[in-house]
Amino acid sequence: MTEGRSLSIIELGEVRDEPASTPVARRPRAAGRPLRSAAVLVLALAVLSAAAPLPQRAVSVVPASRMSTAYLGGDSVFVVDPPAPEGDRYLTAYAQPSPPGTGVRRRWQAPLARLGDYLDVRVEQGLVLAMAVSAPGRVFQTIAFDIGSGEQRWQLPGAPQPTADDGLLLTDVRDDGSGALNRIEPDTGRVLWSVPIPSAANPSYHLREGRVDGFVLLLPTGEVQVYDVGAGRLLRSVDTLPGDREAYQRVQLVDDLLLVVPPGSTRLVGYGLTELEPLWTAEVPLISYVVSCAGLLCAVPQTGGLQVLDPATGVVRWSDSGPDNLADVRHGQLLMAKPGRGYEVWDAATGLVRTGLGEWALIQVLGPGTPLVGVRSGDDGRMVVAELDLVARRPRIVDVLPAIAGSCQASLPMLLCQRLDGTTVLWRLTR
Repeated sequence: MTEGRSLSIIELGEVRDEPASTPVARRPRAAGRPLRSAAVLVLALAVLSAAAPLPQRAVSVVPASRMSTAYLGGDSVFVVDPPAPEGDRYLTAYAQPSPPGTGVRRRWQAPLARLGDYLDVRVEQGLVLAMAVSAPGRVFQTIAFDIGSGEQRWQLPGAPQPTADDGLLLTDVRDDGSGALNRIEPDTGRVLWSVPIPSAANPSYHLREGRVDGFVLLLPTGEVQVYDVGAGRLLRSVDTLPGDREAYQRVQLVDDLLLVVPPGSTRLVGYGLTELEPLWTAEVPLISYVVSCAGLLCAVPQTGGLQVLDPATGVVRWSDSGPDNLADVRHGQLLMAKPGRGYEVWDAATGLVRTGLGEWALIQVLGPGTPLVGVRSGDDGRMVVAELDLVARRPRIVDVLPAIAGSCQASLPMLLCQRLDGTTVLWRLTR
């Protein structure tokens, strides 16, 4: 096989900070302010703009067809060939340009099994993991490749999740709801332990910094079983449906709580995760999911809005019944999506609206704690890229890019997108 060619160029960019975000309530301006001050300001900005050199961005074209799918992962870009009736299909790894502007370099290329649709390629535990799903039945498969050589290490059923102790958990659930949770050795794919998932059981995971450190099974009978992720041992269990068997309910793990939405979805019941003792019951109907937010619980109803609860008592601290949707939680701040009106930053503890950020489309970012990145179309048709800083409560423009079609992923300062001409391009953005 011949090495894939790559193109590297330097683009002149435009980088500017957004003005401070517009507050919800503005103070009236002082009357009689001289217009000449505005004229002086405009003149000064014009002089500064003319004197300052234009920032540069390094741009590299990734060798990928219009129908291929590209993924950012670690210090690489991975390209999955599109399916074809005949011929081989490949996964190709390209090194990100180093130094910037030197072009992408192909590291390796490995054949891909014809397993249906490939949904993700990621780097975990020193491996490149490609996840595929086949129809009918939505059966997941994970294929592991050596990150340095591209040699296939193993192929196993299930979707991967890293564990907090540097292992891998594969969740293999079949179309009838049955399956197994398998802990594997990352290097070899050897199964270390397996916990069966009964039909219609519901596995949920306890995460620490985005990695699994425990899981529970909610059985159709109402029994909730808590397992250790290191050895797969059953630690404890609780019956949440005494006298009311075979009723549908949901369970979720948040911080040190086991949260149960019982039949009817009109309440939320909190159990202590250590002893599985019931702590409180809150009347919060139609809860879709719950996340931790600044030491509180943000419960998101199916109808939109927000219910914010005290995790110790279940008491509702504050609520919002509007159509707003929770988009992210960071540093005690909530990013709320306002339908048709963009995003606002709310204080998690009080629900106070801190500022408006304007209209953006969030794009995929890599890993927990990675800066939020939003994009929007500029007046000239170019795409404005900004870091949405919830602490500073403003968008910070990092670049303005031409001819972008979409399919973007970010791990600042790197941005991967498809352009209008079908090419896949990697930018190192000016920050």
